[in-house]
Amino acid sequence: MNLPNKITLARIFLVPIIVIFLLINTNFPTIKIPDSHFTITYNEIIGALIFILAASTDSLDGYIARKNKLVTNLGKLLDPLADKLLVTAVLICLVALDKCPAWMAIVIISREWAVTMLRQIAALEGQALAASKWGKWKTATQITAIIALLINNFPFALVNFPFAQIVMWIAVLITIYSGIDYFVKNKNLLNLEHA
Repeated sequence: MNLPNKITLARIFLVPIIVIFLLINTNFPTIKIPDSHFTITYNEIIGALIFILAASTDSLDGYIARKNKLVTNLGKLLDPLADKLLVTAVLICLVALDKCPAWMAIVIISREWAVTMLRQIAALEGQALAASKWGKWKTATQITAIIALLINNFPFALVNFPFAQIVMWIAVLITIYSGIDYFVKNKNLLNLEHA
């Protein structure tokens, strides 16, 4: 197994660790900032740091694979799967922690898996769907929103600015648009006459 695929597998293995830290129900110490309503627990910080590490490996494995000509079918399968597992798991945790509305998580998760289905159809047809610029913006806004929610909107919470909520709305809107964009541009793959 080559290095990019090992990095991708590491991202998959980090998912349950993040979930454990986010949902662990013990009395971790809480950090409070004086003269503000901001609080965060150590397990939230650890979960956020592991998520940032895992999310940052997404670009790394692809870069190494392309640069060193190590692109494999296994990597093409594992990389999007790892991304979807990471985002899906953390969004579900955020809903469970009451940090994200369930409907937003459902919209994002549904789009992720719908586009994954479209990619599978393309693969069966011998085609590959490249990431669009909207897909890249979608990923960037989702990761930014998730991190902001994981760290309880720090440092913006100190000045009562709802940065996390604003970026989450932007992420949802770009997620919807990029999903529609993928399906419109690849509607030929959904021609059921030759299915």
